[in-house]
Formats: sequence, structure tokens, C-alpha cells
Amino acid sequence: MKVAIDFGISNTDIAISNGTNVDFFTLPSKKIDHSMLDEIFNHLNIDVKDVDMIAVTGGKSDSLESIYKNIEVIKINETDAIGNGVIEIYSTHEPFLAISAGTGTACIHHQNGEFNYIGGIAIGGGTLGGLSNLALNNLSIDEVTKKAIVGHRDNVDLLIGDVVNDIGVLDSSVTASNFAKLKKADDASEDDIAAAILNMIGEVIGTIAYLNAALCGLNTVHFIGRVSTNEYIKNAIDERLKLVNMQGIFEDNREYGTVIGALKHITTN
Repeated sequence: MKVAIDFGISNTDIAISNGTNVDFFTLPSKKIDHSMLDEIFNHLNIDVKDVDMIAVTGGKSDSLESIYKNIEVIKINETDAIGNGVIEIYSTHEPFLAISAGTGTACIHHQNGEFNYIGGIAIGGGTLGGLSNLALNNLSIDEVTKKAIVGHRDNVDLLIGDVVNDIGVLDSSVTASNFAKLKKADDASEDDIAAAILNMIGEVIGTIAYLNAALCGLNTVHFIGRVSTNEYIKNAIDERLKLVNMQGIFEDNREYGTVIGALKHITTN
């Protein structure tokens, strides 16, 4: 049995391979040490005697000792884990730009078998959690999303159509300034604010995606990470990519993209 662990800021993802099947699990992240490994194996009822190799990535996982209960612990650079995860999920070896949308957002470029970190932004699931706590009294992400679906962000965001009659190819519904209408009004509902928060996160991720894709000479973007599975945020990403005729690609299990890449490393090398 091989076990891969991705220590994210918010969540710790685990992938377990018995040679034929892969099972995925998620636990809240805690301090990264051998006691956390104990907790993972105990929680999942895994007998460590059945484990022949452990791969770790993310966070401060490189500070772990290289042996855990006589099992080798392979430390994998997160950039490589993200890149290998995209290759595994999307079955591609072509050049690509990958966006890993988690607590924050990272951009990885792949070409000729090499992965390069080309930038990132401090916007993601952490932003969603923080702003929701500040503006919506600590609602869960699911609750925020339910509110956003029935909300109207145009009561919060200033749109292109609010300020100009025409601006080239931009549609009147494109955002001119996020949250700008709250400067003069305070009657927006929680639903409207939720919609504006999720939309802004998606717009920012979509913008950094297309800018980096353009720099790399690509017109598609491959997404992994839990934030990209939120349908409201995903739609906002897609709308931003459409502005420059680019396409976002979203496959199943992409929330486990990084840990899948870590597992791939120890199952194929």
C-alpha cells in the first residue's frame, strides 16, 4: 500500500493506493509532524505494517523526518506534485498552464516534462472564508454559495453598463469595480454580498489564469484545487476566460490534484 498526503493550509488530502484502486480522504489541517501522521492512520484505520511508502507534499512537509515507523517518507516539491496531478487527471503530456486554486492560488507551467512555478495570488478559499466571516457572520462555504445563487451581485458591483455606453468588446455585465456600489448604499442583502464575494474570487483567479496563459502562448487552462469545484466561482472563472477567447478545463477529482500528483510520483518512479 502506498499513501500520499498533501498538507494544505486549510485541508489535508490523503490518497491511498492498494495497487488497483485509489481512495481519497480529507481532514482539517493541523501542525505537520509525526503525531499528525499518527492521527491520519488512526482515523482511516490503516495498519502501518501494510504501508510500504509515504509521499508528502505541501505546507512544511519537508520538515518531517525521512522515516516514519520504518517507512520511507518521500518529500515532493509542491510544484512537481501539482504538475504531475494535472498530467494524471487530464491525461496530457502537452505544454499546459495549471491553476491550483486552494486557500490561495498558484500557477504552474509544464513543458518538455518540466514544471515551473510562474506566480500566484493571495486569493482563494482563504479569502472566501475570511470575507464571509467578516460580512456574513461566519457562514459555511455551502451556505454562502446557496445565498449567492439567489443573490444579485449587480446590487453590489459596479458594472460596465453602469458607467459607459460602450467599451469595445466588453459586455455591459462585466464588472467595472467590485463592491463599488456599497460606497453609496448599504441596503444590499446578504445574498447579494455572497454573490459578489464568490464572483470576485472567480474573476481574480480567471484573470491571473488568462494573463499567465497568454504569457506562455496557450489558450487553455487546466484547473485543480477545491475552490475550482465551487460552481459559482467556476462560472465566474469561465466568464473571465471567455473575454479573451480562452477555455478553462475542469475534470473530476481535481480537488485532489496535488495529492494525486504526489501519489503518481511514488507509484511510477
